[in-house]
Amino acid sequence: MTLAERMARHQQSVDRALDRILPAADQQPSRLHRSMRYTVLAAGKRVRPVLTLICGEIFAAPPAPLVGAGAAVEMVHASSLILDDLPCMDDAAVRRGRPTNHRVFGESTALLAALGLLNMAFATLAALRSPDVPAARAGEAATVLTAAIGSSGLIAGQVVDLESGESVTDLETLEFIHSHKTGRLFIASAELGAILGRARPRERQAVARFAKNLGLAFQITDDLLDATADVATLGKDVRKDKGRTTFATLCGLQGARSLSHELIDHALKALEPLGRRAAPLRDLAETIRDRHA
Repeated sequence: MTLAERMARHQQSVDRALDRILPAADQQPSRLHRSMRYTVLAAGKRVRPVLTLICGEIFAAPPAPLVGAGAAVEMVHASSLILDDLPCMDDAAVRRGRPTNHRVFGESTALLAALGLLNMAFATLAALRSPDVPAARAGEAATVLTAAIGSSGLIAGQVVDLESGESVTDLETLEFIHSHKTGRLFIASAELGAILGRARPRERQAVARFAKNLGLAFQITDDLLDATADVATLGKDVRKDKGRTTFATLCGLQGARSLSHELIDHALKALEPLGRRAAPLRDLAETIRDRHA
C-alpha cells in the first residue's frame, strides 16, 4: 500500500468516526452543533490523526479504539483552530478555504463550539475503555492529550505567541512557540497510537522523538508556503501573519528550508530502533519534506 492510499484510508476512517460522534446538525442547540461540525468536518489534511493511526498500526493496536483516538485528536485540533482564529487571538478571516467559524456563527458560538469539541474529545477517549483497552490505558491516553494542550503545551505556545507579537527576534523563542503550538499535539498524536498498541518504552520514545521533529518541520513548511503562496492556494488567511516573525522571515527562505530538512533527518534518525516497521512513518516524513521542495 502506498502512503497516499494509506492516508486516504485513514482520513476516511476518521471522517466517518467524526460524523458519527458529533451531534447531528439539527440537534438542539442546532447553531452550536452546526458550528462544531463546520470546522471539524471541513476538508483538511488530517495529518495528526493519520499519525495516530499509522503509529497504532505499527504496534498492532486494536482498530476501532485507534480510530476513536484519531477522532479525539482531530477534535482537539479543530478546537484550537477555532480559538486561534478569534479576533482576540489572530483574527483570521479564512480557514480551510472558507470563512472562519466566528465569521459564520459569531464569536460567542465559536468559543462555545471550541469548548464543546474539547469536552467531546475527552469523552471519546474515556469511551475507548473496552476488553481491548483497559481503563488504565485509556486514562494514560487522556493524560497524554491533556498535557499536550495544557498550560505547558499548546496553550503555552499560544500565550508566548500573543505576548511576543511582532517582536520575536530570536530562533529560541520562535521554536518555543511552535514546538508547543504545533509540536506538542504531533507528539501526543504519535504517543496515543503507541499507547493503544502497547509499545514498549523505548519504542514509544522513538515515535515521540520522531513526532517532535516532524511537527516543527511541518510548521516550517507552513511558513514557507505562507511566504510563497496566496489565500486561494493555501485555503487560509495569510494576511494575519504579515509583519509577524516566522521561520521564513527570521531564517530566510533557504535557511528555513535547510532547517526543515535537518529536522526531517532527525525525525528519520529517531525511527532507527523500529526498523522496517516504521516505513510508513518514514514515507510521511518525506512527504512533509517535499511540501516546499
